[in-house]
Amino acid sequence: MVFSTEGPSLPARGLRIRGEKKRKEKMMTVSTSCYMCRSLVRAPPLKSRSAVRCPSAAPPGASGATSTSKLVLEVKERLAREHPGLPTGRNGRDDDDMVLWFLKDRKFSVDEAVSKLTKAIKWRQDFGVAELSEESVKSLYQTGKAYVHDSLDIYGRPVLIVVAAKHFPSTQDPVGNQKLCAYLVEKAVSRLPPGVENILGIFDLRGFRVENGDLQFLKFLMDVFYYYYPKRLGQVLFVDAPFVFQPMWQVVKPLLKSYASLVRFCDAETVRKEYFKEEIVPPDFRD
Repeated sequence: MVFSTEGPSLPARGLRIRGEKKRKEKMMTVSTSCYMCRSLVRAPPLKSRSAVRCPSAAPPGASGATSTSKLVLEVKERLAREHPGLPTGRNGRDDDDMVLWFLKDRKFSVDEAVSKLTKAIKWRQDFGVAELSEESVKSLYQTGKAYVHDSLDIYGRPVLIVVAAKHFPSTQDPVGNQKLCAYLVEKAVSRLPPGVENILGIFDLRGFRVENGDLQFLKFLMDVFYYYYPKRLGQVLFVDAPFVFQPMWQVVKPLLKSYASLVRFCDAETVRKEYFKEEIVPPDFRD
């Protein structure tokens, strides 16, 4: 008999190959089954994740109204304990509506709401916002450089209009300009109808020249809407901006951050047709 030294015969080799193939298929099946089992494991409950909150929504909790009321009370108690010298009453540290608005702005963070409210109420007190009136800003108000339109826009928003060509920072009192600004913003916000939360700002840039530019005032205006009247500005229209305005916009835009998305460049015709009915178009924008 002759013995081969070259390994198993062809039939034996075929059996071994088929056996190895079956073992691999079995291992793949087990691996796939384990993978599918892992993929079917449920995600952890929402409470173990970071909650994403909507600024205008109620805070997470069992009952929205009750939870919100508790947060409002907590903020008021913190303000009374930590800042007893802050005024009370309308727009004061115990004003439920104001506290709730700042809570929404700060996504229901009590610490952040207390901090921002403290700054806003102190500013109102130091700036004398409650004492501002048309008479107190009469000299600049009569220039027509800024005013609150008598009618709402088609979305039901109060309208604050600034005529840039009538603003002369080199000859007009900067503090007076700030007081006029605060008076008009306060006036516009006080005219908000039920269910409407923000105002429309229109900057009429027709006739704008270099001498009308005022970066310091624009910074003040940004502080007003970010710190003291958060989320009260719904949209800003820059109307018929001339080329000379572009360098200033390039400086201001980064400072606005996310608020830059509120700005729309348009022409006077757009203002007339898209924001007002014919009979209530502001005088400066009528044909």
